[in-house]
Amino acid sequence: MQAPRSPHAGSAHHDAPESVVDNPFLELIGVRQTQWCEGYAEFELPVQPCLLNRQGVLQGGVLSTLLDVACGYAGLYSPPGHEPLHGHTVSLTVNFINKGASGVVVAKGFLVQRARTLFFARGEAWLDGTLLLASAQGSFKLTGRAR
Repeated sequence: MQAPRSPHAGSAHHDAPESVVDNPFLELIGVRQTQWCEGYAEFELPVQPCLLNRQGVLQGGVLSTLLDVACGYAGLYSPPGHEPLHGHTVSLTVNFINKGASGVVVAKGFLVQRARTLFFARGEAWLDGTLLLASAQGSFKLTGRAR
């Protein structure tokens, strides 16, 4: 199985600057934002020994964090020059499918639906683009700029 390509491949989007995540925790563990456009966000994280659990595989909380941020950012895109949107997670369900111990995890978030104050998103976490580690679905509250 291979990771699906961005639904916006070839369309207008911007590749996010590698070091800009604007989240101290994500920067601490080494997360980089690689793509962000309307309805889609992508983050990557090289697996490091400090992120493994005592079984020697990537800790589930790390996957949950990556999926949370990918899903959340998928619904918070603002084009360059526009006021940024902000929000927070209301609910996130994660399904752990496979284990990974080395490589690069790419979390992809897809906006499913946006309402006036809530949005819904789904996400996938892939190891080296070939192994689906986890999937998620969540609801998020918009808290930023007025609609």
